[in-house]
Amino acid sequence: MKKIFKYALLALAGIIFSTGCRKDFEKINTNPATYNQSTFDPNYLLTSAQLGYSGSTDFSYDTWRANLIYCSTMIQGLSTVIGYWAGDKYILNSGYTAAYWGFSGTTPTGGDGAYAEQVRPIVDVVQSTTGKAQYKNLHNMARIMKALIFERITDLYGDVPYTQAGVGYYNKTYFPVYDKQQAIYTDLLKEIADATAQLDPAADKPTGDKYYNGDIIKWKKFGNTLLLRVAMRLSKVDPATAKTYVAKAIGNTMTSNADDAFLLGDATGGRTTVNRNSQILLGDGGQENYYTRWSKTFIDYLKTNNDPRLSKVAVTNLYVTDVTKDQNPAANSNAAIQKGMPNGKDLSGIAAQDVRQDPSYTAFTDYSSPSPALIKRNGPTFVLTYAESELLLADAAERFGIAGSAATHYHDGVVAAMTYLSEYDPAAAVTAASAEAYVTAHPYVPATGLQMINTQYWALTNTMLDFYESWSNWRRSGFPVLTPVNYPGNNTSGTIPRRFPYPLTEAGNNTANYNAAHNAVVGGDLLTSRVWWDAQ
Repeated sequence: MKKIFKYALLALAGIIFSTGCRKDFEKINTNPATYNQSTFDPNYLLTSAQLGYSGSTDFSYDTWRANLIYCSTMIQGLSTVIGYWAGDKYILNSGYTAAYWGFSGTTPTGGDGAYAEQVRPIVDVVQSTTGKAQYKNLHNMARIMKALIFERITDLYGDVPYTQAGVGYYNKTYFPVYDKQQAIYTDLLKEIADATAQLDPAADKPTGDKYYNGDIIKWKKFGNTLLLRVAMRLSKVDPATAKTYVAKAIGNTMTSNADDAFLLGDATGGRTTVNRNSQILLGDGGQENYYTRWSKTFIDYLKTNNDPRLSKVAVTNLYVTDVTKDQNPAANSNAAIQKGMPNGKDLSGIAAQDVRQDPSYTAFTDYSSPSPALIKRNGPTFVLTYAESELLLADAAERFGIAGSAATHYHDGVVAAMTYLSEYDPAAAVTAASAEAYVTAHPYVPATGLQMINTQYWALTNTMLDFYESWSNWRRSGFPVLTPVNYPGNNTSGTIPRRFPYPLTEAGNNTANYNAAHNAVVGGDLLTSRVWWDAQ
């Protein structure tokens, strides 16, 4: 993987594309004499985009700041008392909310974000393979991958550069306009449906695919499952369109945990391939290993319901002190003693704020950490899973009366959401018998079906450490019902944030288009404003 990534970076060096985050656009988008499209294999750039989607290529700034500091704590999956984890307190750090788009701070090692590390390479794969029969499947995989990438970008920010993003070399568009999110979603649905239909098992087997090693049958299931997820994102703003595209996906989505898409980290491959969530939660960036724990909301949910996942995903006493990074071999996974840390707390010494003065506090080591099985440096970063698809089908069945039995999809989704944990490590395995016993004890109830389904989706995506998706689905569905924190000086009047503001660097580098988008945000370009599909 390290060798492949090196080649990808060499190719990228010659095809720097404008994304609205760079100066001297024409100069850096000029094709060097040493490079042309006949001298590289576009498979390497697919690998690069997949690596980028799973975390930054430098020091995981995207993952650290967007997925963990903000999404994980706002959605009450994780909790922390670290001062710079602004998301836990609903405080705006504009450099951190900009990190996924492109880091806007002054640190020279700051990440380049999704437009540089994901959009540029995937757009080049799509463009450079268009009309080339030898790359038929690679071309359509790249179209699906592009949709996956843009779904997350637009979910975080709303209206974003889309149609003109990453095409500076091809048509000299160096200052991309911001497309409306409704138009982006309309195109994502069309692109995913068409690209998935065109995948051909008899055509090329792409060598740069790190999800399925070029398996076209699995990619077809992936494409249809992504289509289902993108369609369901519109369930409250445009239910007719959502229902139409869900119907296209029914019967063609993932069928078991064996279809799960993930990218394996490489503990020996250097900083570009290590699992990014694990890297941070192991304390590479600071003291996250000691001061960041599972949220009380999440642990209480698992504990109250006697959920068999609890002893697999959580341990106490993992780190003995705040200065060590050596995991305690005597860490305790006993479900009965697991305890989540409340959100919105600090170490200030102030009675209403300091976690040590909270009624739940006994000792810091008594709060539950993510299990070592979930945070291995060579562990998987999950992209899309069978359990997600079954729970989304359950939602569609309950909400729209399509896709079959909501109860059956709920059953299959919950069982899969437990048994998939073995993909992290055998130590995390929940047996099928334990999962079945749980569903028997917690049968599906149509009257509260949407709450049951989407609370399980929250629990699943929390264990996947995909807090981007957990936050997005909560905004769409309204479940689980969360109690916000109201930390002094927060920027939301004590409400859970709904979107990331635009990066301030865009004001200087893509001024006219930034101003138009910034001024068009309903309610202002704030943490509290909503993206289009997150209608009131």
